[in-house]
Amino acid sequence: MSIAENIKKIHQEINDAAIDAGRDASDIILLAVTKTRTVDEILEAAEAGVFHFGENRVQEASDKIPEMNKNVVWHMIGPLQTNKSKLAVTLFEWIDSIHSQKIADVLSSRAVAAGRTLKVLIQVNISGEQAKSGVTPADVKKLAKYVVEKDGLELNGLMTIGSFGVTHDVTRSEYASMRELFNTLRDDNVLQAYMNVLSMGMSDDYRIAVEEGSTMVRIGTSIFGARK
Repeated sequence: MSIAENIKKIHQEINDAAIDAGRDASDIILLAVTKTRTVDEILEAAEAGVFHFGENRVQEASDKIPEMNKNVVWHMIGPLQTNKSKLAVTLFEWIDSIHSQKIADVLSSRAVAAGRTLKVLIQVNISGEQAKSGVTPADVKKLAKYVVEKDGLELNGLMTIGSFGVTHDVTRSEYASMRELFNTLRDDNVLQAYMNVLSMGMSDDYRIAVEEGSTMVRIGTSIFGARK
């Protein structure tokens, strides 16, 4: 199948999952993950209607984004090293992986210096796996309230990555926990205006994520095929 055909199929799957959950599919953003993908592949996805794209590495993004002639939105979805923050601020509209006050401080300083405001998500380690980046669920509210006070940053919600190699029941449980956490922050008087996006779900589990409340799914392999 072509990239355009894959995207059409994914939109149908999202629509079906949204209907099953009593949701409106128009509330769910498809973000194409472009790690290792060529500019031509990315352009094909953009031609098929994808508007949001995500890169995991700043250096790789810096080679691709200037080559794009499409009006699309770029997200930094991987862990951001502080020494790459200056370049990241010039490339991305969204940073979806804030996980500490330190990185919030650095991004705020860089964004202000560049005269920009970055949309940001806080990455939550919902599975508790030590190898994963992200703030613990217990510390999310504290970090969120810290971020909303930082100049140059506009908090928009939360992001998580589910566990790999687990059953669908475990994945569903993790995503349900994220939804509950997200809703808790939406009930907070300070944070409710900033909880607009719940980013969870990838190629293997995006339907479950939509059923559990995701408003942004990050999909690479199901759009572009297996990485070469």
